Amino acid sequence: MNHHSPTTPASAPETGAPRVQDLRAFRLPPNFRGRPAWLVQLWWLVQATLFHLSPQLFYGWRRFLLRLFGCRVGRGVRVRPSAEITYPWKVSIGDWSWIGDRVTLYSLGEILIGDNVVVSQDSYLCTGSHDFRSPAFDIWEKAITVESEVWIAAGVYVAPGVRIGRGAVVGARSLVRHDLLPMTLYAGSPARAVGPRLNSSNSGDFPK
Repeated sequence: MNHHSPTTPASAPETGAPRVQDLRAFRLPPNFRGRPAWLVQLWWLVQATLFHLSPQLFYGWRRFLLRLFGCRVGRGVRVRPSAEITYPWKVSIGDWSWIGDRVTLYSLGEILIGDNVVVSQDSYLCTGSHDFRSPAFDIWEKAITVESEVWIAAGVYVAPGVRIGRGAVVGARSLVRHDLLPMTLYAGSPARAVGPRLNSSNSGDFPK
């Protein structure tokens, strides 16, 4: 039987081989979170309790909590209690927009959401990633912009740096890696244009 030494990980590189990932060297850039560590932890505690445990209809209460932690929230915004917002002070949500169940706004960078936007359940807006070429696994962020009147359907992944144009619709389970044009239907992985939003031949329930 082959046993590994407790001090030598099974995944350690062979002698002389370059180490491509050394997480001991990882460091957050200065002020990456945008707020002190204690405030970040306080928000995560508030989110896990007062936010997540609030009744579904308490939209005003959740708007209050988000604003308390620096989120720019417009009139009539509806955020479901199961939504996850990493750093609310890096998020802006316009008037009458909806953030659905289990949506993640992974706001390492800014997330700017316009008016009358729907982000449906289980979607993930991701503003950050790591440099796989760096052994220190350097972290980086790029803002996501969702212009007004967009519908992001269920289970969509939006990559860092993407802008979704006004009135665009993204079909369920799509992968959005590049900017999307206004007033256009998209679907697929990666998302591709299917046609104009207002084309009468498109089924009204297409995105799901």
